[in-house]
Amino acid sequence: MFRAISGIKSSISKSLISQQRRLLNIQEYHAKELLGKYNVPHQRGFCVTDLDGVDGAVKKVKDDFYSKNFIVKAQVLAGGRGKGHFLENNFKGGVKFVKTAEDVRGTVKQMLGNTLVTKQTTKDGIKVSKVFIAECLDFKRELYFAILLDRSYDGPVMVASTQGGVDIETVAEETPHLIHSLPIDVKTGPKLDQLLDLAGKLELEGSVKRSAAEAMLNLYNLFTETDCTLVEVNPLVQTDDDQISCVDCKINIDDNAEFRKKDIFETMRDFAEEDPREVEASKVGLNYVGLDGNIGCMVNGAGLAMATMDIIKLHGGSPANFLDVGGGATTQQVKEAFKILTSDKAVRAILVNIFGGIMRCDVIAQGIIDAARDIELKIPLVVRLEGTNVEQGKKLLEDCDFVKLETADDLDDAAKKAVKGSQSL
Repeated sequence: MFRAISGIKSSISKSLISQQRRLLNIQEYHAKELLGKYNVPHQRGFCVTDLDGVDGAVKKVKDDFYSKNFIVKAQVLAGGRGKGHFLENNFKGGVKFVKTAEDVRGTVKQMLGNTLVTKQTTKDGIKVSKVFIAECLDFKRELYFAILLDRSYDGPVMVASTQGGVDIETVAEETPHLIHSLPIDVKTGPKLDQLLDLAGKLELEGSVKRSAAEAMLNLYNLFTETDCTLVEVNPLVQTDDDQISCVDCKINIDDNAEFRKKDIFETMRDFAEEDPREVEASKVGLNYVGLDGNIGCMVNGAGLAMATMDIIKLHGGSPANFLDVGGGATTQQVKEAFKILTSDKAVRAILVNIFGGIMRCDVIAQGIIDAARDIELKIPLVVRLEGTNVEQGKKLLEDCDFVKLETADDLDDAAKKAVKGSQSL
């Protein structure tokens, strides 16, 4: 588990992987919708996007769930909300226990539209546009449970601990004997005796032990049927009346499954928390990840992208992005790629590095020409083409008199020219 979460070493790779999303990360209130669908007991509530919806949500929590008190939770795609703070008003905590409807409204007012900073966000934080108003559960124990993919086991693994409600990585580092793992055979799924044994390791007994095992099985069904890469319940609680409930849940879904989970991706994807450039890139079938440099990179293939960014760093520059146009990009996709690159005001030069295998160099060249015509490119452009139809591609660029660019015969030369160009403005 922990090797899968951490272990990124190089500075380029760490920056890239920390920002790139190969999964759909959904908000807590959406995660609880899925828990309900799979009959997993969970803390219930209603999401509001403005103050007008607060009174109705409070009434429904009271009437539907018989809750006297309330939990108000800022909905952002980051952990550590409870210990976070808001930039604009210095309000402490993105998760609050409140007793009255008036306090709920006041708390929601402090959260909505303001920026929450937690240990998992940047210093700039995330603006809160949704708040979850939930029932307050009385519980006597906090546990931890997760299902994730682990390469060392070649499949899914259940992870459980008696130490819930805290940072599980810290538990694994300081008290690893409190972490219990159960590898699952994907052909057969988990067996009841395995789940009962895992529940026993959580020091559960009797009916609550069986309830926990049933919840684990239902969570596994959610995990497999929804193409998840992670289902994490922290905490999983044992209530005062010996019931099991998921108080908080994080669900990540493999974005390669989008074609067969369109209902989830269309209704649960939160575009407000995504880089708009990544959103635009995904709409036209491109892979884009924004970084913090000033040289825009357009390449085909992830390996070539990493090599391009590394050599830019080697020559004293800093990549502004990872943009992979793939092996079969069209002229229109290349044109859109240029629009995305130039939308970043920090970009002071662009380096195009294409190896034409399936991708043809003349297609890239025509896309560059079309893009330059439309956006009136004013920053230095360096192009290195190699492979299929490279001569045709070079000739197209040479014959186009309104595109101001430099060509390069190899990547080292291209990187040097791009770095020099980025420093010239």
